[in-house]
Amino acid sequence: MTAPEATPPPDDAKADPAPPAPPAGAGGDTVAAVVRQWRAVHPRLDTAPMEVVGRITRCAALLQQAEDVPLRRAGLTRPEFDLLAALRRTGQELTPSELARETFASGAAVTKRLKQLEQRGLVERHGDSRDRRVTHVRLTGAGRDLVDDLLPVQLAHEAAVLSGLDGPELGELAALLGTLLAQLEGRLGALRP
Repeated sequence: MTAPEATPPPDDAKADPAPPAPPAGAGGDTVAAVVRQWRAVHPRLDTAPMEVVGRITRCAALLQQAEDVPLRRAGLTRPEFDLLAALRRTGQELTPSELARETFASGAAVTKRLKQLEQRGLVERHGDSRDRRVTHVRLTGAGRDLVDDLLPVQLAHEAAVLSGLDGPELGELAALLGTLLAQLEGRLGALRP
């Protein structure tokens, strides 16, 4: 059984079309409030960069807090996990300098974290047989097992955090962020000493 067709209202009863909807997320987030305030102070100022960078920065801070929950339960910080994960995913020994590059951390920070991870029995360090100034780092069995056990839990948690976006939205967002990241790494990477 089909529903009866509705008769269109007379021409004079038609309302003006609704204004276009604002972009998703454009009205209710904290960055939108900041942008509105700046527009009130400087109405001619182009706030488009702030709308993007501000949202990326805010999302990064919130994601960092949310995604560290499984890591904290395992007694790890995000930077410690990143070191262990770099060793696991590359499948080889790395020097502290290589780990610094892999994890975007300073050499001093990597050295400090490696000392803590070594004390916990998760990594081993040994000198290079040809150059005593070089140290190589590898995962212990316990370190490998920890990463292998923790990674599925971490990924499930991250999927739950992102569950408000559907598959196509996630794909589009990942592609846009990938484009931005490649541009920034090229431009800003060249500026580093």
